[in-house]
Amino acid sequence: MANINIYPIRSDLSLKEVVNSDSKKLIEDLSEKTGYTFNIVEDLDALHDADLGLILVQTGGSENKFKELSNKIEGPYYLLTYGSSNSLAASLEILSYIHKVGKDGEILHGSLAYLSQRLKDILAEKNDSQEEASVRLGVIGKPSDWLISSDVDYQRVRKVFGIELVDLTTQELIWDYASIAAKVQEGRLKADFDKDELNKAYRVYKALKQMIKDHHLSGLTIRCFDLLGSIKTTACLGLALLNEKGVTGACEGDIPAMLTTYTVGQVTHQHCFQANPAWIDTEKNEITFAHCTLPLDMADTYEFNTHFESGIGVGIHGEVKTGPVTIVKISADLKNFYCEEGEILANEYRKDRCRTQIKIKLDSPVTYFLKTPLGNHHLICLGHHKKELSEFYLSKGLNSIEE
Repeated sequence: MANINIYPIRSDLSLKEVVNSDSKKLIEDLSEKTGYTFNIVEDLDALHDADLGLILVQTGGSENKFKELSNKIEGPYYLLTYGSSNSLAASLEILSYIHKVGKDGEILHGSLAYLSQRLKDILAEKNDSQEEASVRLGVIGKPSDWLISSDVDYQRVRKVFGIELVDLTTQELIWDYASIAAKVQEGRLKADFDKDELNKAYRVYKALKQMIKDHHLSGLTIRCFDLLGSIKTTACLGLALLNEKGVTGACEGDIPAMLTTYTVGQVTHQHCFQANPAWIDTEKNEITFAHCTLPLDMADTYEFNTHFESGIGVGIHGEVKTGPVTIVKISADLKNFYCEEGEILANEYRKDRCRTQIKIKLDSPVTYFLKTPLGNHHLICLGHHKKELSEFYLSKGLNSIEE
């Protein structure tokens, strides 16, 4: 039978004996009705040690108590309430706050029959979600400091996409890198470029592959700028080679970009160019994207250069065939998505931008990027795929962002 841990919150002004008596009666009735084991806990971490964790809102005036603890535990938040001491009223305010900050929650309130059935359903949904999470994506480090809108709720990722996010350390990558003596073997990589820098970048690729093997990953994102100081090279080549082979590799610890890349690949079987908008022409409805890495097979031709921001390591200047493309991005809260089609008009090259640069004419207003962008990085895949991608994201409960 299920084991459910309950963390109570109440106002400091409440009559402790009265609310504890009401709470005890509710829990005893639920235990008798469901056959589940209910435990009152004082440690927040214990909420994650049971089959299900509930917040028992005992009284009004407990709203700030919840606000203080909400950043210490992961959602979704299940608020157990009853019909006295303003328990329900406080829960309504708390749930409104939960939704305001972009998280998930639910009030559990009503008859014993309703509560029993709802608890049964939640436990079943949770078990189904855990069983579905057969895909593991690694997060090496954390999102880069400038990606201030790219944090995600790991439990929501599991619930929406059935994907488990696995936190890993940059130090592990550095250890693997130090243990690898590999040099560039592929003839196409033996370019007219600094051989020592190519070999260092290739070792990063091998180290990433080792972490993928060790942790059973289908892809990863890496806080790659940390490598500039620690091992004096970049992950641009490694990510390019991974993506070419159909293994998701995202830059800068950007989790929404990684999830977008992975899901685009699953739906369209296309690889993605993760890029920054570099210039927008609202009159022509054109936008130029740029970044220092892309799947090598997306480029008709490519050459190696240094990484733009640092001037070291290996960046990739690719020339992409003109023609149809789709631009995609999932929001960090996994509630919205952007998906629009366009045409690559030309490849550009300016020294004051990241190395691969493509100009795209959009079918929809380019002002989305100026008014309602879902972050910095967007993902570009070859071909027109708006219909199937939109259908997929809508089926997962995401809403389309349209200008």
